[in-house]
Amino acid sequence: MLNIVVLGVAAGGGVPQWNCNCDTCKAAWQRPELRNTQASIAVSADNRNWFLVNASPDIRQQIIDTPQLHPNPDALRHSPIAGVILTNGEVDAVTGLLSLREGSPFAVYGHERVLSTLNDNSIFNVLDRDLVPRRPMVIDQPFEPLLQDGAPSGLMVEAFEVPGKTAWYLEGSERDPSLDAPGDTLGLHIRHRDGGDGFFVITAAGSVPQSLADRIKGSPLVFFDGTLWRDDEIIAAGLGKKTGQRMGHISIDGADGTIAALQDLGIERKMFIHINNSNPVHLPESPQRQELQKAGWHIPAAGEEIKL
Repeated sequence: MLNIVVLGVAAGGGVPQWNCNCDTCKAAWQRPELRNTQASIAVSADNRNWFLVNASPDIRQQIIDTPQLHPNPDALRHSPIAGVILTNGEVDAVTGLLSLREGSPFAVYGHERVLSTLNDNSIFNVLDRDLVPRRPMVIDQPFEPLLQDGAPSGLMVEAFEVPGKTAWYLEGSERDPSLDAPGDTLGLHIRHRDGGDGFFVITAAGSVPQSLADRIKGSPLVFFDGTLWRDDEIIAAGLGKKTGQRMGHISIDGADGTIAALQDLGIERKMFIHINNSNPVHLPESPQRQELQKAGWHIPAAGEEIKL
């Protein structure tokens, strides 16, 4: 059996964003139940040792809020976190690594392109490589991540390419598609070593090509990029000048959006994750939230547990 805990579902900055009074953030300043930390999940094959998908900047708060991730009460220093699996090199995927620097062993798994970004930034040297090895993932090659003592975890993980782009802070002032390369944006298929279909985590995607649709078709569970409701959402809200496509994210709504693209794929449970603060689906009473629910989608709450 796989055990999954949702740690957060918001995109970069969380909800409310520290400097924002958009409709969603304004509501969240007043209504604590609307507040959300940045996207991450934890998964375990034995309900004792856990692997995180991405290291959110909110990771300390997420650990505090998640009893499964607390230290063993009988140990002076301990963490059940055995590894962090990175799907990209964006700030909201890697910054939390800096908060895991107090001498507990775990491994960081990522594509060579993402690991090279960590290697090029000396601040990540606060993670002692003797305790926190960096292990490359190869696209389309399943592997079993290891526990802190080197024992098998019982999980099988396969990383695969999805349409996306390089991290924004590596782009420069102008978008240059030639900078994009395999490994910039990955999806994950995670299953139990002993069998079962497992589930998919796709925290960023610029589109749903046929190859991706075929891969996730019939899955018991898919976590999918829910950054924006509509492509020009950030512009329309007066929050910025970038479209979703410019940022490498497919919109939820529309003929070419996620709801339409996945509606006939026979996926049992479809959950949006990595949802921008501008997205009205954060508000349970919004028409957009009602529409996605009618289409068979769910926005998980922080702390929600799922067993497969």
